[in-house]
Amino acid sequence: MQSQFERHIPKTEIALFNTGNASRAWRSFGCHYIPEARVHRFMLWAPNAKAVSLVGDFNAWEESAQPMERQPGGIWVCFVQGIKAGAEYMYCVTGADNVKRMKADPFAMHSRTRGEAASLIWNGGSFEWSDDEYMRSRAALDKQGTAMSVYEVHAGSWKAFKPGKAIYRVLGDALAVYCKDMGFTHVEFLPLTEHPFDGSWGYQVTGYFAPSSRFGDPDDFKYLVDRLHAEGIGVIIDWVPAHFPKDGYGLASFDGTPLFECKDKERASHPQWGTLLFDYASAQVQSFLISSACMFLEEYHVDGIRVDAVSSMLYMNFGREYGKYLAGTEEMDIDPWAEKFLRKLNCRIKSDYPGTISIAEESTAYPGVTESAEKDGLGFDFKWDMGYMHDTLDYMALPPYMRRKEHHKLSFSMMYAFNENYILAYSHDEVTYGKRSMLEKMPGKLNQKLASLRALYAYQFAHPGKKLCFMGGEFAQASEWNHDEKLDWLLLKYPQHEKMRLFYRELNRLYTSIPALYRVDRSWDGFKWLNVDDAESCSIAFMRSAQADDSYLVCACNFSASGKDKFVIGLPAAGTLEELLNSDDRRFGGSGILNNTAIKSSKIKFNEFPHSAELSLPPLTAVMFRFTPVKE
Repeated sequence: MQSQFERHIPKTEIALFNTGNASRAWRSFGCHYIPEARVHRFMLWAPNAKAVSLVGDFNAWEESAQPMERQPGGIWVCFVQGIKAGAEYMYCVTGADNVKRMKADPFAMHSRTRGEAASLIWNGGSFEWSDDEYMRSRAALDKQGTAMSVYEVHAGSWKAFKPGKAIYRVLGDALAVYCKDMGFTHVEFLPLTEHPFDGSWGYQVTGYFAPSSRFGDPDDFKYLVDRLHAEGIGVIIDWVPAHFPKDGYGLASFDGTPLFECKDKERASHPQWGTLLFDYASAQVQSFLISSACMFLEEYHVDGIRVDAVSSMLYMNFGREYGKYLAGTEEMDIDPWAEKFLRKLNCRIKSDYPGTISIAEESTAYPGVTESAEKDGLGFDFKWDMGYMHDTLDYMALPPYMRRKEHHKLSFSMMYAFNENYILAYSHDEVTYGKRSMLEKMPGKLNQKLASLRALYAYQFAHPGKKLCFMGGEFAQASEWNHDEKLDWLLLKYPQHEKMRLFYRELNRLYTSIPALYRVDRSWDGFKWLNVDDAESCSIAFMRSAQADDSYLVCACNFSASGKDKFVIGLPAAGTLEELLNSDDRRFGGSGILNNTAIKSSKIKFNEFPHSAELSLPPLTAVMFRFTPVKE
């Protein structure tokens, strides 16, 4: 190697990478243009390779044209002059098993897509951010005490756009307008990292540092984020550190050995997904994954990550016959290295990117997911509440006359509601593969389905926890989600679907404007059951409150098909109830039975409460009231 290039080898970053302490490895690994030397540097981690060469369209893909030199720490480096941005390249890796493999750059910032293996030279682009004010305000955000209504989006199927402009840009423009009008606070995208197969929805990643080029280039993705920030809307991306596909050009057997995947062959292979699990005990894998997350937070101004399939990371027997790896022992089947990795990831995010959030999709009762690492938790900010989701959807799928027998499914979530910081998610997973759309989960004729869905959404917004809706759910899409088809936006021409959209918009407006609905989500100080035991009427009522002011909201839900003229609720003090939202309102598609006058409390005890009130609840309806106590 020519001596003038020696100083351009980042030895400090290599040392950090090899000890598991690198969080910005993308700045050194992969391909980088060095202006003062007028060369591109290529740097690769392949410690067990016998030889590595750089190949690309600039050297006619000739394997011997550009050999790379081995450096201490298992690193391979070469410097090349005269390459232009957009050129295609790969690494020809002669593995420890003497097999030559053509590999994409694990640190590529840009690449081909849909199974085309080549990485692309990206010199940093020319995008100029305009979200300085947004980023400053984000850093001071009270994540738990702020309203959070998330719109989950699959970029490839939200809408059909005319060809000729990068999808990231037209999607950013359209989503910014739509979500601002609808009142969503965040957009969460299904994975946008590069992936070969559309049918994986992005969850089988081959490019952990490259936004998928099926929607545009990295500058186009920056535009999408910047455009949403301009409307005050946060951006969350699904991020997949649990597993990766076996595609030959990807991470699998990268240098002829299990480098990125677990060293145990059976442990490495995921039987349900046909993918490979990362080796969290590897210091370099830790650096690789943490750097991937940090790059999207830093370079692309993303506001948060939702970590997919956390349970599959934590549990060594996940998806396998129980006891596969721990048969004959009394040990828990928890992978301690996965725990350490997740704590390390979340500590780094909190330290380096104030105001950003991390969310766990964790489907078990693993304790302390949202507790700090200092308290032996995993350090996430939020966790999806899968129990709430399953219980409420199971309950609502029943004919109304059968719901009284399953009344506990409405109330059970409050038995554990304050164990974690929860997000109540009706996500993409619930509206595909034969599970039916949110609308079609509801029983009865169309008007009953719509009424039930409105009542369910109102209950979700009043219940403690942040909110998430998958695209199409807000206007009651009738068909299941299909990633190959766009949403049925034509349904908005029909009044019942447009009225559902208006109802969801009003829920967002109410939720973000009333502190009682979001300020105290993890304490009984913000929640009181006012009537929880009336299983026969399929009805419940509860109060939400904010400790810092006199904000009180009462929500009453009737999930039966008959009206309730005198549904009694307890009240902690004398006062009046003023209707704020009624899902039976004609403007939302209901029959129009409203509480047009304020309801005064009575000094009649109900359960442990000194006061009470009688409500008239239409069938399949949720009503929200402002409660104003009488000041003594």
